[in-house]
Amino acid sequence: MKNPVMQMQNWLGMQGLFVRDSVALVGQVLHALPAVIRWPVRRTLLKQLYFTGIQSVGPITVMGFLAGLIMVMQVSNLVGRNELLTLQVLIWTVVRELGPLLTAIVIVGRSSSAIASELAAMQVNGEIKSLRRMGISPVAYLVVPRMLAMTITSLVLTFYFQVVAIGTGMIVTAWHIDVSLIGEVGHFFEMISYLEIFAALLKSICFGMLMSVVPCYYGLTVTRAMTEIPVAASRAVMRSLMAVFACDGLITVLLF
Repeated sequence: MKNPVMQMQNWLGMQGLFVRDSVALVGQVLHALPAVIRWPVRRTLLKQLYFTGIQSVGPITVMGFLAGLIMVMQVSNLVGRNELLTLQVLIWTVVRELGPLLTAIVIVGRSSSAIASELAAMQVNGEIKSLRRMGISPVAYLVVPRMLAMTITSLVLTFYFQVVAIGTGMIVTAWHIDVSLIGEVGHFFEMISYLEIFAALLKSICFGMLMSVVPCYYGLTVTRAMTEIPVAASRAVMRSLMAVFACDGLITVLLF
């Protein structure tokens, strides 16, 4: 039986290596960022935006509608017909937490495993080595467009989710309590603060970067075994979710 202390030390060492290599990959991406002006990189960026962003609109719409509906009905069941409290709860939950978090979960489920699998397959098939032989940087050609696409998609879809969820909540509240929808919109903008908007923006940007760096890291670190591809995909999903939740908790503690 292995010593538990040694197991813990090995695990901590692996986590430290993962964090160090991920930070180094982010530095390489920032250094290679000007490559986005080249057409091959822009084409890859557009493809990733379509796959990660446009194809996720449907699930985000359904989740936003259900989140707004459930939130308003639960608040009404708990405290009765209270327009201002309902709006405040929507701001606390949808703007601060659920918007960035649920959007990140959808993107991780759709794209993180796909990115890790794609890069891992390219690594196993020797395509990445061929890119290096041709003088093409794999980071500039493969990682930069995916990181930009995931970050932009996270930001835009988070805003879209919040609009759908809050709009649904306002419509249900106006119908259930029999108040003016225009008046609700006015009260909403009076109650929301710049700090909550900043927190939502910061979370969506950070989540997008984490959801792209982690699968790219695991996709590029496989060797030449085909059996490593599903392992890289599953690790990318789990680590992306862990990183997103840790980042969410950190930002919430620091700002609120």
